[in-house]
Amino acid sequence: MVGKNKRTRLKRFDRLSPRALTPSLIAPVVQTGWEPVPEEAKDVKIPVYLLDRAIVVKDKSLYQAVVTADNVLEDKLIGDWLVKTVGDKQCNVVELQGTVGASVANDRKKGFAEAISGHPNIKVLRSQSGNFIRSKGKEVMESFIKAENNGKNICMVYAHNDDMAIGAMQAIKEAGLKPGKDILTSSIDGVPDIYKAMLAGEANANVELTPNMAGPAFDALEKFK
Repeated sequence: MVGKNKRTRLKRFDRLSPRALTPSLIAPVVQTGWEPVPEEAKDVKIPVYLLDRAIVVKDKSLYQAVVTADNVLEDKLIGDWLVKTVGDKQCNVVELQGTVGASVANDRKKGFAEAISGHPNIKVLRSQSGNFIRSKGKEVMESFIKAENNGKNICMVYAHNDDMAIGAMQAIKEAGLKPGKDILTSSIDGVPDIYKAMLAGEANANVELTPNMAGPAFDALEKFK
């Protein structure tokens, strides 16, 4: 699915004229495989800016700037919250990762891992991609619950975004457990449904992802001009 989406974007880029792409903002789904896009743009002197996510290329001069949130910090905050909340108590965590190969998923995993390192009482039991999708988050959480004594071995579910967390809450409730109480829940983004979950006592920790990326991106474009 992800690969197909990337190929579609590459084809769309090829069809557009240089005039229409001066300059170009790209929001990459995954980190790798993007070299042909900025290389082609550079050949026809089109400046490329990356929005929301980064890419891995050998030649970083292929793009002008990357405008992203601090995804490592976001999930470090979740980890710091968990450390303070559980203290010395044993806490087994299950992790719902984002899209495999996406910079944001890699960074969020890294931030949480950094925060809980040095705290042996907190352990990530299981980690699997839910692809940032609510239904997939529910599906993966169902498998986690079944694998961990109907959820009794799980202290917290940590999701890389709110949609997967909301799906996980649905799975928890369907297993006869209470999200936010029997299993703690945490996630990133700050979508409207997560605030509803907070009011219902089903969401314990959330870090809002800044929606203000377009502004800094256009500021960067103005400086280029």
